[in-house]
Amino acid sequence: MEPAESPFRIILGSSSIARRKILAEMGYEFALMSADIDEKSIRTEKPEELVMALAKAKADAIVSKLQTSDDQKKDVIPSILIASDTAEGKPKLHSGEDKDAEPTLLITCDQVVVYDGTIREKPSSEEEARQFIKDYSGKHAATLSSVFVTNLKTGFTKVDCDKAEIYFHDIPDDVVEKLIEEGLVLRVAGALIIEHPLVAPYVKNLIGTSDSVMGLPKALTEKLLKEAVNS
Repeated sequence: MEPAESPFRIILGSSSIARRKILAEMGYEFALMSADIDEKSIRTEKPEELVMALAKAKADAIVSKLQTSDDQKKDVIPSILIASDTAEGKPKLHSGEDKDAEPTLLITCDQVVVYDGTIREKPSSEEEARQFIKDYSGKHAATLSSVFVTNLKTGFTKVDCDKAEIYFHDIPDDVVEKLIEEGLVLRVAGALIIEHPLVAPYVKNLIGTSDSVMGLPKALTEKLLKEAVNS
């Protein structure tokens, strides 16, 4: 797909290769920026609240970085920001920004897996990742993915999350061990990568979309972007 003609630019603040891939598939050009926060310091009981709180924290961290950068060099203005994986405040990044300039949009994301009523984030060890994957064998899990958008020109904010459910066939032990040895599952929520060539054959049914499971639900992202750019 050719890059989309749009009234904004994008910075993707995520280390997630999957989110980069999805955003490119959506037709957007983008630069990259990181959001460095202590995710373990933010806790809530409900998974929906957790992913939205983490997305907001990532937005706050990146806004702070951009404000510092803007103070140092006011003539360099990034115009859309996506960071991964419900703001009451209405932050504005550029106090002297031209009112006719392109809007600056910030998008932050987060994701957790829910299995048997328990929230699962990135595994803390190979053993935990191994147990996560073995648990999914012949059973099912759900992903909750948040998208948080801030228009830094107008102060508009909007957050929502998307749910997907994945049902699995039995996953052989040798497949589990290959996944652990490769290591990618150690860097994703719940050690869950349904698009992985080793995992895909054992996905029995998906209720929802694969892009949501991968961490950036396309339809929700487009919806929030349009709302933000028109705010």
